[in-house]
Amino acid sequence: MANDNNKGFNTNSNVYTILYSVILVVVVAFLLAFVYQVLKDRQDANVALDKKKQILYALDITGLTDDEAAAKYNEVVLRDDVLNVGGVFETTKEGNENHGFKLNSADYKNGQLALFVCKVDGATKYVVPVYGMGLWGPISGFIAINEDKQTVYGAYFNHESETAGLGAEIKDSKQWQDKFKGKKIFDVSGSVGLGVRKVVKQPDMEVDAVTGATLTSDGVHSMLQEGLGKYVKFLKGNK
Repeated sequence: MANDNNKGFNTNSNVYTILYSVILVVVVAFLLAFVYQVLKDRQDANVALDKKKQILYALDITGLTDDEAAAKYNEVVLRDDVLNVGGVFETTKEGNENHGFKLNSADYKNGQLALFVCKVDGATKYVVPVYGMGLWGPISGFIAINEDKQTVYGAYFNHESETAGLGAEIKDSKQWQDKFKGKKIFDVSGSVGLGVRKVVKQPDMEVDAVTGATLTSDGVHSMLQEGLGKYVKFLKGNK
């Protein structure tokens, strides 16, 4: 008579436990990958829409629904050019989310610069992205520049994780962002003068730091200096 212990698989064995764990991990990984693929297009669309809204915010176009924002972006953004730090245009084809729109912070660090050419109330505006570091993580923004290439039309800043009510004010306070309107970009020496200071000495190009958020404010200052510095040859050129 056969021993009953030889029938079936021993669920108390280490081999069973290991196989069960491996199978469970594989199934969960498969499900997560499946869900990711199913939702990827929607996630990408949401990320793109958020980027469009940020560009519109820099142009002082706010209060729109998602559909309105998408339509308005297509209306005001004429081109999304790509240029390098030498001010040379690499892409100037018509289109508002096919070229520069696809660039990210890594491209920016590698010298590929996005330039959004816009038309607002019949006037040309240029919007450029800037990237930096705040107290707790990356910060970014879009700066809208008037046709003269010398003054700020508007600004919008974003962050991944700053303290609510302090560093987060760079994103949450439109009143603070509005302080950049009309500021000069360059000082008398021709260098980028636009920035954020705890003590403002040049009110035509400096904005008060966010109260209680010195390090984040310093991060915005550095971001503007470095970021706009990459666009100097374009801003001082004739094209």
